[in-house]
Amino acid sequence: MDQHPSPSPTLASRHHNDLESAVPSSPSQAQDGSGSSKPPRFARQLASSPAAIQEQETAITPLSPASTSEPTPAQPQPSSSDRDSLSVDPPEPTSDHTHPRSHPDHYNHKSLRPVLHALNAAMAFEKGRKFSTGTSVHRKRQMSTLVEKEGHFGPALTTLYLGVSAVFADDHTAVVALAIHDTVYLVDFSVKHIVLDDALKMGADLIADYVISEVEKYEHENFAKFIGAGLPTTLKYMSPSLCSRLWLELDIVPIVMRPDDEHKEKSFWDVKRVDEQADSMARKCIMNFGPSLVPLLHVGWRGIVQTDAGFRAHLTTVQNHKDTCSHATWESMLTYAKKLRGNKTKIAFFSSTPQGGGVALMRHALVRFARMLGVDLTWYVPKPRPGVFRITKNIHNILQGVSHPDQRISAEEKQSILDWITENANRYWFSEGGPLCSPADGGADIVIIDDPQMPGLIPLIKKATPDRPVLYRSHIQIRSDLVAKAGSPQADIWDFLWSNIQGADMFISHPIPIFVPHTVPREKVVYLPATTDWLDGLNKHLNKWDSGYYGHIYNVACHSQRMTELNWPARKYIIQVARFDPAKGIPTVIDSYAEFRRRCDKQGLTDVPQLVVCGNGSVDDPDASMIYDQTMSQLETYYPDLIRDVSVMRLDPNDQLINTLLANAHVVLQLSTREGFEVKVSEALHAGRPVIVTATGGIPLQVKDKVNGYLVTPGDWKAVAGHLMELFTDEELWKKMSHAAATGVSDEIGTVGNALGWFYLAAKWNEVGVEKHGKGGLKGNEKWVNDMAREEAGFPYAEGENRLPRHFTQNKDVAVYPKPAA
Repeated sequence: MDQHPSPSPTLASRHHNDLESAVPSSPSQAQDGSGSSKPPRFARQLASSPAAIQEQETAITPLSPASTSEPTPAQPQPSSSDRDSLSVDPPEPTSDHTHPRSHPDHYNHKSLRPVLHALNAAMAFEKGRKFSTGTSVHRKRQMSTLVEKEGHFGPALTTLYLGVSAVFADDHTAVVALAIHDTVYLVDFSVKHIVLDDALKMGADLIADYVISEVEKYEHENFAKFIGAGLPTTLKYMSPSLCSRLWLELDIVPIVMRPDDEHKEKSFWDVKRVDEQADSMARKCIMNFGPSLVPLLHVGWRGIVQTDAGFRAHLTTVQNHKDTCSHATWESMLTYAKKLRGNKTKIAFFSSTPQGGGVALMRHALVRFARMLGVDLTWYVPKPRPGVFRITKNIHNILQGVSHPDQRISAEEKQSILDWITENANRYWFSEGGPLCSPADGGADIVIIDDPQMPGLIPLIKKATPDRPVLYRSHIQIRSDLVAKAGSPQADIWDFLWSNIQGADMFISHPIPIFVPHTVPREKVVYLPATTDWLDGLNKHLNKWDSGYYGHIYNVACHSQRMTELNWPARKYIIQVARFDPAKGIPTVIDSYAEFRRRCDKQGLTDVPQLVVCGNGSVDDPDASMIYDQTMSQLETYYPDLIRDVSVMRLDPNDQLINTLLANAHVVLQLSTREGFEVKVSEALHAGRPVIVTATGGIPLQVKDKVNGYLVTPGDWKAVAGHLMELFTDEELWKKMSHAAATGVSDEIGTVGNALGWFYLAAKWNEVGVEKHGKGGLKGNEKWVNDMAREEAGFPYAEGENRLPRHFTQNKDVAVYPKPAA
């Protein structure tokens, strides 16, 4: 390595002291003494730039994340003799009493050791270094014609991981290093010197601009797809837009890590050059992803769900979320967020599983958003017991009216559910330090119970802490007409559930009155729709490159299972995305497509679309294999000539894959026979896809018939086929509906709208307390939670503002159980 001039001793010593701890991963690190909160002077200037200030003005100081320790980076190996290759000067052997951290001169600016460390880190490359790898001309030519001539989503891409690090000098320059890994070893790296003078004046984030540009260029030149990017906490602080831009622009999951673990004396971060730091970040990043290349799901002690790879994946900023909703919705939400934060209110959600269904998706988004705003909101799941999930799924099917008419739940099965909940509650949640301890002992102030798997918790909570508000959230369609019939399986199940739920202080339902059985007092009832996150992998915009990557993944999965592959963009396709569930109307989807194909043949249409039926599984959904087999049997028995054009797949969890399939479909179906809300309909509309859906459950609230889609009677496959013909033969009609779909989705369906509802309920219940002797408590009286929240915050809905229709709850005769077509 060439020798380079050293930066000033003041900068070097300050850099050495602060490099690892300049930016705490949360405010708690500054408070508990785990790291210095004072960044280098230039870093403080950079953090005071207009871009950073805009973010700070919007955000509220977040909570400290759960305590996690990062693996100590492995000692780098000696490099080759190539002067431009990644090189290492091995650190001097140290012991506990000789390590520079414990040396009395470690924090003395007169010591030369910090100067040398800063020199190593910041001045490894005087002129920088560019990436050196490339793809053969033959492969580039072959891949570039793949989509155009052969009708594939995109070419096969090599999956890689990125490491990013940077060091700063007081002359307003940054040395930024990028290291590329393939899960086995270093592939390539680059180093760039960036002058940041103008960035301080203009509010630009030049580091983020450079990283985004270089990474995107590398992907296209080398037919690669970066899955994740690791970076130190310092860099997140100094380049405030980098993480969100990696996620939203390039679909790269940014993993933010402290360079050292808690045993700092074992780390060699101080003596690493900036390129070696980037290499370390890349290696650490890889450990946060599973075999399916998605971030690992973390469930900690007591069943706490640690979203986003143990809170390390920093996907979005507060400003990103603010841009997804109206000013009134945002300000209303902030009103209650500030109250919760000011009162230090603790909120705890309890549901059955951390992954797989709509409930889990909403909770992941809500926990992520609450942490950004400093709201103390946690989410717990019980230790799973597979045998119980078969019982809870039967309960689900019976309540929806899709089970066998004579199917019932035995007394032994009911008791097994209660035993499962009681065991988890006593061991994990009521024990010392658990979320269900009394609030005075550190437990949650407000508790929310999700769905029929968990109501057994309610009497336990009320027995231990009768004055703590407990809210029950019902997410499913309950056949209240069957519940009202004495002796029916639905009545038997509901009596069992209601014996536990009746202790709750509020009953929160989808905005369909007939989903609420007659035994529930109406003063306890409020309405809240299901929601989705417009910035997560399911809904964010994916560029053509990334869409091609996920489309290729789908076709590879199809090929491995000998299933029909998609020929998009050469052929259009129709899709239904849903779990393989008895209530999702999959037989009607197949019948509708068959009738549509008959009509195409009759009219002589040759450019016919394919059909996709796909969905993810869930640990508490044991029906999936049975419904999948029924679907394939229907095709093989009645429509063998269509099998080569129908793709039926059970998919591993991958949000961006579902996003790609949904966003590129020509028409989206949702032909459920029974449904709760099914927010997948709004996700399709948000992507600008016209929909054909059944008028059941909460689906009609989301669709304007003949404006952004069509409403049909459940089971009416002929009507579905007719509407498919219209959308595939009238291009102007499709464009008109597509525009109406993309511009007509309400704020209530997004994460901010969801947070508004929950923050309001938590703040209000914390304020009024539970009802005692006719005093206290919050009366629902079948109102919409968001209406109550907006009005109290001083931002009532204005006339003409885009929101879900209220007549479904105001006129009780509007929402009925439609009789399925013959």
